[in-house]
Amino acid sequence: MAQSDTNDSIALETVKSRNDAVEGRGESLENTHNGHEEDTVPDLPPIDRGRAAWRMLFSAFIFEALLWGFPLSFGVFQNYYSRLPQYANQPYVSVVGTVASGISYMGAPLIIPLLKRLGRYRTSIIWVGWSMCIVGVLASSFARNLPTIIFTQGVMYGVGFTLFYYPILGMVNELWVARRGMAYGILCASSGLSGVVMPVTPEALLEKFGLSTTLRSVAIGIAILTGPLIPFLKGRTTISPQQQRQPTTAPTPTPTPHTDWSFLHVPLFWIYTLSNLMQGLGYFFPSLYLPSYAATTMGMGSRRGALLLSVMSVAQVLGQFSFGYLSDRRFSVNTLAVTSTLVSATAVLTLWGLARSFGLLCLFAVLYGFFGAGYTAVWARMGTNVTRDTTAAFAAFGLFNFGKGLGNVFAGPIGANLLIDDFSSSTTAHSADYGATKYKAVVLFTGSCMLASGASALTAYLKPWKAPAVRD
Repeated sequence: MAQSDTNDSIALETVKSRNDAVEGRGESLENTHNGHEEDTVPDLPPIDRGRAAWRMLFSAFIFEALLWGFPLSFGVFQNYYSRLPQYANQPYVSVVGTVASGISYMGAPLIIPLLKRLGRYRTSIIWVGWSMCIVGVLASSFARNLPTIIFTQGVMYGVGFTLFYYPILGMVNELWVARRGMAYGILCASSGLSGVVMPVTPEALLEKFGLSTTLRSVAIGIAILTGPLIPFLKGRTTISPQQQRQPTTAPTPTPTPHTDWSFLHVPLFWIYTLSNLMQGLGYFFPSLYLPSYAATTMGMGSRRGALLLSVMSVAQVLGQFSFGYLSDRRFSVNTLAVTSTLVSATAVLTLWGLARSFGLLCLFAVLYGFFGAGYTAVWARMGTNVTRDTTAAFAAFGLFNFGKGLGNVFAGPIGANLLIDDFSSSTTAHSADYGATKYKAVVLFTGSCMLASGASALTAYLKPWKAPAVRD
């Protein structure tokens, strides 16, 4: 869920937080210890270099690739669920995937303040969250009804991911400061790598072994590949149990900085919020429905559906890097947001709605993945546009995450009501129609959301908004 906007001074004095487009994910904070830590703890690892920094980044890379890659590949599972008799007529199967990823976005403004208070227990929180993810996937293999699947594979996994992911990002922030953009770029690349592999691997397992065995294999595989890395997840200010028991004469810890919420009165913040909410409402539909769209309306095999998700994932990485780079170069945030949404809307309403071949669907996956994912790469710059206070910019970023997650959660039930029940007639009879009839409303809704998001972002040009000065 890391998103690589390498930008802007969101690094805080005692709470350093940063996160950008890693397909939605959220933002993390640096653990808050006293401001004289380097004087009292002389053996801190170096910043932006050294074995500890690279070991931490490598471990975070693996966690990001595997544990965020699983919910991103849910379109493959949804396609499989829709072919099972007990779930074939269940319109809310898509809720499972959107709940898992949506909670991870929406949890950002909730978990970050908690970590500020419980920073020394980060490793324990990581163990709890990691265990919830593994148990959630494992338990879903025994589920026999949709509500149980939503709870285990959706809610449990989403809460678990939120608990372990943000402490890890906080540790990365501590060890990577001047080169944080590069670090987040590497994490973003891990999401793209998993986006290529994860949809294909479960699809092959599902076809050969079935649902239950596949889910158990995924749970065991993730546990084996990530569990041994947890002891290596150490931030620069991590305190060992021995140090916690030792008396210290260190100065009183510096109080947590007060968040200046005055940006809530800045009209530009609400312009960005509305644009972000509308973008979030429509963004997830292609990744949810492309595999089943290709399979049920165009007669393509499930492997081609999984391949479409892989192509989209690669394009998302390139888009996040590109938009993040332009944002770093002080390219207009408003222009980037408008470009992202309007190009995405055009791709949806034309290429997806009119696609009649695998090649056109691939082209759509490339364009939508590149421009759609690029939107979240400018969140951090949006935060610094509405406030000059670093702590407040961090809070604004968390609210943008929440808005994206809100759209993610609603995408499942909205999509279920938008699908046109067309099972009574021949699929091929309607494959030449716009959106292949069954998905027409989904295509139109997605495109409309992107257009609304772009229109909202355009209003930012109506007045030269300026961020208010930092309050003393």
